[in-house]
Amino acid sequence: MHELERWHAQVIEEIIDPERPIFDPHHHLWRADMPYEIGDLWADTQTGHNIVGTVFIECGAEYRTEGPRHLRPVGETEFVRAQAEQSQKGTKPGKPPILGMVCHADLTLGAQVDEVLQAHAAAAGGLLRGIRHSTAFYPDPPAVDRYAGRIEKLMMRDDFREGFARLAPLNLTFDAWLLHSQITELTDLARAFPETTIVFDHFGGPLGIGPYAGKQAELFPQWKADVKELAQCPNVVAKLGGLAMEINGWGWNGRDLPANSDEIVAVHRGYYLHAIDCFGPDRCMFESNFPVDKLSVSYAVVWNAFKKMTVDFNEGEKDTMFRGTATRIYRP
Repeated sequence: MHELERWHAQVIEEIIDPERPIFDPHHHLWRADMPYEIGDLWADTQTGHNIVGTVFIECGAEYRTEGPRHLRPVGETEFVRAQAEQSQKGTKPGKPPILGMVCHADLTLGAQVDEVLQAHAAAAGGLLRGIRHSTAFYPDPPAVDRYAGRIEKLMMRDDFREGFARLAPLNLTFDAWLLHSQITELTDLARAFPETTIVFDHFGGPLGIGPYAGKQAELFPQWKADVKELAQCPNVVAKLGGLAMEINGWGWNGRDLPANSDEIVAVHRGYYLHAIDCFGPDRCMFESNFPVDKLSVSYAVVWNAFKKMTVDFNEGEKDTMFRGTATRIYRP
């Protein structure tokens, strides 16, 4: 990460509204390939914004290497629990505690997924808040290999839905990671399970690579329509962030200079304001998606961008989107 830090050091901004409490409901941790552990997260959260707590979201890291395959993701939960316990020891400004986890379970196990959910709950030490089973599908896997799976229409399958039905009775949310062409499938899932809280991650993954390269403006109207329809489901809330990934196609990760907040606002404002208009502030929460988005933008800059995009909202609405919705959904 050191080379990345030097790259980000080229763009330093004054922190906007530095006292505003922020609960970051979406970050990852891992040891392999550019490690990002609690100390690395704190290096980002100490850059000026008032981060008061966070939620870890599964990322397929630190799985067990032996034992039953369906239980191997519990290794990630064990790893993060240790990180969370470290984060909760005498918390200081800029060093927020990890107050929740969203873990991975293979929902196609159907009713048998109960064993996995119970194992996660035991390993998480009271921090389990939800499950994420990526449903992202793209027909050309090499282009989005780190982000998408191989199973088409996964959310429509009976075995997936049988497993999905086990979440609500345990008061577990479902974080939905998908791509823009699948938003209508998520709407169908949300309507079929109105008692399950679904978190719509990263605006539904609007692609800007492969056959979609340079076509963001062309695809935007359909994305808007699909999001508007999804927002009619009252059990769905939206995470606002994760739009600076390589697959979104903005190209910032390959530049000599990282993006600044004005550039982010200029390109992303339409996505953010449309989502807020559709879901309302009480069903929206800003997220960093770090360190994935760190390949394009620094932590200080991305939160500045969020604050610039919400300058016309009132104080209550801002507090809801920066803190309130996330704490209501993830119950720290």
